[in-house]
Amino acid sequence: MKGPGLFLAQFIGAEPPFDSLTGLAQWASGLGFKGLQVPTGDPAIFDLALAASSDSYCDDVKGLLSDHGLEITELSTHIQGQLVAVHPAYDTLYDGFAPAAKRGNPAARQAWAVESLMLAAQASRRLGLDAHATFSGSLAWPYLYPWPQRPAGLIEEAFDELASRWRPILDAFDAAGVDLCYEIHPGEDLFDGYTFEMFLDRVGGHQRAKILYDPSHFVLQQLDYLGFIDRYHERIGMFHVKDAEFVSSASQGVYSGYAPWVERAGRFRSTGDGQVDFKAVFSRLAQYGFDGWAVLEWECALKHPMDGAAEGARFIADHIIRVTDRAFDDFAAAGIDAAANRRLLGLSS
Repeated sequence: MKGPGLFLAQFIGAEPPFDSLTGLAQWASGLGFKGLQVPTGDPAIFDLALAASSDSYCDDVKGLLSDHGLEITELSTHIQGQLVAVHPAYDTLYDGFAPAAKRGNPAARQAWAVESLMLAAQASRRLGLDAHATFSGSLAWPYLYPWPQRPAGLIEEAFDELASRWRPILDAFDAAGVDLCYEIHPGEDLFDGYTFEMFLDRVGGHQRAKILYDPSHFVLQQLDYLGFIDRYHERIGMFHVKDAEFVSSASQGVYSGYAPWVERAGRFRSTGDGQVDFKAVFSRLAQYGFDGWAVLEWECALKHPMDGAAEGARFIADHIIRVTDRAFDDFAAAGIDAAANRRLLGLSS
C-alpha cells in the first residue's frame, strides 16, 4: 500500500496556497503527504480537457508535483459522475455542479458529464494512472424507503438505465487501461454492496467496474465495513481514509439527515476521532494484497481542516503495513522433503 495521499476537494479555496496546484502541492508536501488525488472540475487547479489531449501538459503537472516530492494518486470526477444520472427531484440542486451554460437543461448537463468522464479516461492514460474515482449518480434514491409501496420493477428499471448510461463510459476506461472506481456512498444508486452487485450484473461484470472503499459511509449505514472487504476485495481499487461515528439516541437513528451535522446521530469525524477500526481496515486490505493508495478524505463536524490534514498524514503513515515477505517461523523450518512427509503420514511402504 502507498501513502499517505490527500484528496484535494475539501481544501481548494480562493486564497493562497489553496487556489493553485502549486500552492496545494507545497502545502501538502510540508505536512508529509506523498500523493494527491486531484479533482477535475476546476481548470484553475487541473485542466481536464488539456490533460486529455496533451502529453506535455501532463508531463508539466507530474513535474510540478515531483518537485515537491509528490505524485498524482488518481483523478476524480465525483461531481461529473453525479450528473451522469440525476432524478428530476434534484435537478435544481445539482444544476450548481454544471457549467452555467448547461444549467436548466438536464440533457445538456448529462452530455457534459459524460464527455467529462470520457476526457478523464484519456487524461488518466496520459498521466500513467490505472484507477479513477467517481460517483455513479442516482435515479432511484428518492425511492430508498419503500413507503408508499414501490411499483413492481421500479428499482430494476432505474438500474437498467443507470447501467446503459455507464456501459460506454466503462468501455472507454477499458480502452484506456484504467479502472473506474465508484465511491459507495449514500445519495448514489451504488450505496452498498447489494446495489453494487445489481449494477455489476447489468454491466456484464465489467472488468473496469471497481469500488472506492470508504468505511465512514458504512458506519453511518451500520454496515459491516470489515466484512465488506472480505466479500468485495477483488473489486476494491481505491481507498479513502475517512472516519465517522454513529451514536443513536431516543430521538435519532440512521435517518437523521434533517439535523445539522454536529447534532446528527451519524456524523463524519477527523481521522482517528471516530469509530472506524483503522488498524483492522489496514490489516484486512494488506491481507488481500491491496497495493493502491491510502488517501485521506477529510470531513469532520468538529475539527478544523488544517488540524485534520496534518494529523491525517501522520495517521496514515503510522497505519500502512509493510507486508512481510516471509513467515515468522521460517527460522524453524525443518526442510523435510516429499518422501519424508509421506513417512510422517504413515504412507510410505
